[in-house]
Amino acid sequence: MDDKIIGEKMYSKACDFLDKRFQNGWGGCAVMRTADEKYLISVALENFNSAAGLCMETGAMCEAQKYNLQITHSMCVTRSNEKEKPIILTACGICQERLMYWGISVKVAVSNPKNDIVFLTLKELSPHHWRGAFPDEEQEKYLS
Repeated sequence: MDDKIIGEKMYSKACDFLDKRFQNGWGGCAVMRTADEKYLISVALENFNSAAGLCMETGAMCEAQKYNLQITHSMCVTRSNEKEKPIILTACGICQERLMYWGISVKVAVSNPKNDIVFLTLKELSPHHWRGAFPDEEQEKYLS
C-alpha cells in the first residue's frame, strides 16, 4: 500500500480518536501500523511526577510486542484544543530508539511547516545509529 494512503488513514484514525478521547482541550495520540494492516492507537501515560510518564507511542509499541506484530509506520499527533487541526510530531529520540526494535526501515511521520504527511525511515532519521557498528547478521538475531 502507498505511504500517502497509509498516512491519510493513520491521520484520520488519530483525529477520530482525539475527538472521542479528548473532547475538550489538549489531546495527543500515536498510531502505529503493522505489517498485517492493524492500527494500534495509544496515548501518553500522564503522571503527577512527569519523570514517570511515557511518550504517546509507548503503549502501541508494547501492544505490538505483546502480539508479536511488525510495526511498519508510526505517527504521533497533538493539538492544543478541540478547535485546532492536529499537528504531526516527529517521534522523539527515545521513541526512535524503541522503534529500532522493528528495524531501520520503519517509517516515521515527521513534523513539517505545512503539516503534510511525510514519512522518513529510521535510517533516514538516524543514518549514523550505533546499530551500524554491528554486522547485519548480529542485528537480525536481535530482531528475530
